[in-house]
Amino acid sequence: MPYAGPVLAFSFWIQALIATALFVLVALVGLAVLRAIAGGGRREHIDPEDVADLDVFFVCEECGTEFQVTRLGEIQVPRHCGEPMKVIRRPRHEASNG
Repeated sequence: MPYAGPVLAFSFWIQALIATALFVLVALVGLAVLRAIAGGGRREHIDPEDVADLDVFFVCEECGTEFQVTRLGEIQVPRHCGEPMKVIRRPRHEASNG
């Protein structure tokens, strides 16, 4: 069989190509799963926004400390006295004319 050598060589290269493609596919899927588990997805950038006129406060229920929110970016409630602060929106007190 004079053609057996080239056919076997061709078969080897096809197997190597398929194995390489499967390796790359498994690696990409594995990395995607790890990124999803780790929460390493892309996050969109939120530009800070002035919200001083909305009268929003972070209030610590343990000691009563209050922080007024004047600029809002990514929402992350601060901690004070070891507990997350509550978000409170109060009605605006307008200066009365008279």
